[in-house]
Amino acid sequence: MDVRVTPKPVTTLQATRLIQQTTLWSHVKRRLGWSVAAFDIKTDNLSSGDVLVLSRAIGTGTSIAYSPFGPEKLPDTEQRGLYLSALSSELSEFLGPDCLFIRWDLPWKSPYSEDEDRFDEAGFWLGPPETRLRELRMNWGVGESGLRKAPTDILPPDTIIIDLRGGEEAILSRMRPKTRYNIRLAEKKGVCVRPGGIGDLGLWNRLYAATARRNGIVAHESKFFDALFVREDGDSRVRFLIAEKDGEALAAMFLSISADRATYLYGASSGENRHLMGPYALQWAAIRLALLHGCSSYDLFGVSPRPDPDHPMHGLYQFKAGFGGALLHRQGAWDYPYDKNSYGHYIAGESASSGFHV
Repeated sequence: MDVRVTPKPVTTLQATRLIQQTTLWSHVKRRLGWSVAAFDIKTDNLSSGDVLVLSRAIGTGTSIAYSPFGPEKLPDTEQRGLYLSALSSELSEFLGPDCLFIRWDLPWKSPYSEDEDRFDEAGFWLGPPETRLRELRMNWGVGESGLRKAPTDILPPDTIIIDLRGGEEAILSRMRPKTRYNIRLAEKKGVCVRPGGIGDLGLWNRLYAATARRNGIVAHESKFFDALFVREDGDSRVRFLIAEKDGEALAAMFLSISADRATYLYGASSGENRHLMGPYALQWAAIRLALLHGCSSYDLFGVSPRPDPDHPMHGLYQFKAGFGGALLHRQGAWDYPYDKNSYGHYIAGESASSGFHV
């Protein structure tokens, strides 16, 4: 496949609903020590697009590259491996000889989520097959240098997307009755949602640390959330919301809005006063804010792929599914090694069982 890439300023990235592929996100990541670069992509089979690529040093004279939810343009299923391999190969010139590999955390819908035999009798997805079979399918028609399934997905591949079209009453009608009840209960009990500021970061860190422990989430350092206060760039913005009762914080979240999509980036809640239903009030406030900004969809950003009590994100599935959205199973993270030996050593030290980065 013929793929051509051209460097471009990150300030000229195309508008997209994927906040992780925006100029705003490049500012966030640069503040966290990543190098950022943007590229125009042209092929004979796809309309032109662009992609944000991050890179960082991992030792003396070595680096890795990472594209969060990139590239957005989706080729035919049979062409995905060919496209990513060709794109990765073209980018190697710009990433330099010391780059071990590039990791694509793909936003594309998993092809296995469209296979009828991958669902059980209740209609729940069984997930993708074993890694070996996934790699064979991805690399069909690719030469010796192919893609490898990353041992962990940095961004959650399974999510729930809420349709915001039709206004508040239509959204409420699609929710589960218990979720609607809890939203109204929180309002009745006097729970309020306010915008948070940089001065509330300590409050956030306490709530977030407690939530991470409860849910087995890999916690970001506080400097990550400090970096999110870039706030906005063009049609992309990040908002910090806090649900509270009588000045006591019950729940908090970082919400992003980019193009026509809102995304629930990070959330945290107190283990106390759960009867006040703070998280429900918070999500409803976020949905209403998304509507004010003209969004047509809301990505709840991270659930278990099915209602599996043994999955570490089962609790998040139960909570988020109540808001009436549709499950989306993305393809997850894939690596293209430039230095196979060094890549093998790096991957051997990367834990695939340390939790979920949500």
